[in-house]
Amino acid sequence: MNDKTMKKLWIGIAILIVLTPLGLLASGEAWGEWGSEGLQEMFGYVPDGIKKGENLWQSLFPDYSISGLEDSFLQSSIGYILSAVIGIGLIYFVTIALGKFIAKREEEKGNENS
Repeated sequence: MNDKTMKKLWIGIAILIVLTPLGLLASGEAWGEWGSEGLQEMFGYVPDGIKKGENLWQSLFPDYSISGLEDSFLQSSIGYILSAVIGIGLIYFVTIALGKFIAKREEEKGNENS
């Protein structure tokens, strides 16, 4: 990817980050973010796998909020934006690390075959 394309990509990501608090304006739950209570209400049952796995992972920012910053739209927006930045940062660094690992393995394979 050239520099111009990368710049456009990062500008697009920045715009999406700034827009994440728009989710606070919507009523109800986001599609696919249902807990067991929501599934029970919608379908009348909760699949066993969800019951078993529901408590295996606790979110760093439950409901995209930061403890103590839930009193106003502005405070809640900070939680949404911080969640987006941290999530994108984690994906970015894991992708870079994985890419370097794969490139190193490919390079080692190439050296073995020479």
